[in-house]
Amino acid sequence: MRHPHTRTTRTTRRRVAGALTAGLLCTAGLAAPAVAAPARHPVAAPSPADGLALTPPMGFNNWNSTHCRADFNEAMVKGIADLFVAKGLKDAGYQYVNLDDCWALPNRDAAGKLVPDPARFPNGIKAVADYVHSKGLKLGIYTSAGFKTCNSAGFPGALGHEYSDAQQFADWGVDYLKYDNCNNLGVDAKLRYRTMRDALKSTGRPIVYSICEWGENKPWEWASDVGHLWRTTGDISDSWGSMLSILKQNLPLAPYAGPGHWNDPDMLEVGNGGMTDTEYRSHFSLWSVMAAPLLIGTDLRKASQSTFDILDNKEVIAVDQDPLGKQGTVVSSGGGRWVIAKEMKDGSRAVALFNESGTAQRIATTAAAVGLPDAPAYTLRDLWQHRSYNTAGTLAATVPAHGTVLLRVAADPDWAVNPPAAELGLDSSPFVEAGTPATLTTAVTDLGRTSARRVSVSLTGPDGWTVRATSATTATALTTGKSLRTGWRVTAPAGTPTGSYGLTLKASYRSPTGENVTSALPLTATVVLPPPTGTSYLSDLPWLSAAGGWGPVERDTSNGESAADDGHPITLGGVAYAKGLGVHADSEISFYTGKTCEKVTADVGVDDEKGTKGTVAFEIWADGTKAASTGVLTNTQPAQPLTADVTGAQVVRLVVTDGGDGIDSDHADWANARLSC
Repeated sequence: MRHPHTRTTRTTRRRVAGALTAGLLCTAGLAAPAVAAPARHPVAAPSPADGLALTPPMGFNNWNSTHCRADFNEAMVKGIADLFVAKGLKDAGYQYVNLDDCWALPNRDAAGKLVPDPARFPNGIKAVADYVHSKGLKLGIYTSAGFKTCNSAGFPGALGHEYSDAQQFADWGVDYLKYDNCNNLGVDAKLRYRTMRDALKSTGRPIVYSICEWGENKPWEWASDVGHLWRTTGDISDSWGSMLSILKQNLPLAPYAGPGHWNDPDMLEVGNGGMTDTEYRSHFSLWSVMAAPLLIGTDLRKASQSTFDILDNKEVIAVDQDPLGKQGTVVSSGGGRWVIAKEMKDGSRAVALFNESGTAQRIATTAAAVGLPDAPAYTLRDLWQHRSYNTAGTLAATVPAHGTVLLRVAADPDWAVNPPAAELGLDSSPFVEAGTPATLTTAVTDLGRTSARRVSVSLTGPDGWTVRATSATTATALTTGKSLRTGWRVTAPAGTPTGSYGLTLKASYRSPTGENVTSALPLTATVVLPPPTGTSYLSDLPWLSAAGGWGPVERDTSNGESAADDGHPITLGGVAYAKGLGVHADSEISFYTGKTCEKVTADVGVDDEKGTKGTVAFEIWADGTKAASTGVLTNTQPAQPLTADVTGAQVVRLVVTDGGDGIDSDHADWANARLSC
């Protein structure tokens, strides 16, 4: 992935700088400085079995929360180490406290040595390492495989200084090196990263080596005997779109991961505020099922209890740290309903049921589909609820928008000691028009090998709402696969504003062993307005949900990648449009059409502001059916007309994908997008 060039993230700056420098050198015909090992340091033979990083590294890195601000300093690093111990994170497996860019002065000393910034680290790096080590933890540091690091201040990189810098790191007591890719002068990546590998080995100190070249040279294909982990993508940002894009790039690389060599989809954003707790639980679950390094990226001194609860979930961490070292693989992904399964050393499977979409969805698979052997029944452990059940083989849940249910499933001979799993769900549309009764249907289904007995169900809504059952709310017993379906008449008070409102479905039942079980499923009822009669611009209508790869969806302007209302006039092929929707791939906007509309029309393309960059594809979905699509479009093409028949659809979704080549300047416009009802 390459970040859009208008952003000012470190990734963007470093790539532009590296590319420009390399281009200037090639144009001028200048030779790059030699980076081969000095004769006194023999090149070490590849040795992947050095005993380091046998499970994915866990720890902390300051960059995502501080960048280069003044609050990155010795006090912060020590404070993080203290919290690792005090909050139980050390006991949960977090080990490394890592410094990122900006720890050094911009210039080396007269002897060519790196100099820690005395304002940030008045006692030097060794003193910090000693403190971290005194807590039973390890210290990491950062530099770049170029003549300068990635920050615009111009801190010294290690290119041409590999052996000297590696020895300094070892002398200071460093245990982990993140080696970035900026200002690399166009020198071959394999040479640069192997040189530092050899330099680290020459010190005799065990140092975990993190290759951070952003996946540009496919390090998964060549770096298993070079580093212990390698970045597979550009930098993550604290947004749903960024996390999702990186997930999709990292998932196909599962065959390359294993003990001592890991795919690294970048650090965690959990707790930094750009996503919801539901999205952060997905982030943490998915990184764990991918056997990714778990490097906390939030300032724990300011973290909420909910952030600690996510980061300290030892059952989820055990999935990440499983010694077999398998990265999870995709079982299915249709309609944004992802099933990702990870083989565990004890023969069980970790299974992530991940809902990419903006509305709750049922996601289902089977024990056989995730690779478990045939068995009379299975033990199913919900790793966020911390509850165990038995299942006859079906693994299913209603998963909230952007949520993940993480399970651990085993062919366990003692399955019968657990109560049967019961799936709670909504069998009908969640849309409610204020003041008008809506009919909802809930279901409680026995997934277990044993029966659920004395089953009862209730549904509650917000204060002032009326919720009444219109059919049975109890059942004497449910056998395997049988359901209690209950109709409900739900009324939101007249004048209730549009938006999402919480409902809670609760079920209670008794297992054959006499255990009482209570389960609850938070549901969302969406108060909507009936679509207007006639033809309307979609940018004038309320949407149900809207998400994009960079920055929010914009009404009547292009996407500006950062804050709301930072776009420009929509322009396609030299034609300006006053109306439309501006997005950045990957994106999705959904509208309630209430089964009363017939057609969506738009002129679509990559906004002119991106020059020759940008590759996207447009899709219009009517409920679960793709009603129209463009195929891949580039900035060199004029606006393309797109029309879709959406007759009878309750929800219409406008989707833009990255065209299959990652998100880079993918400013996509739905110009003059209109809905006819």
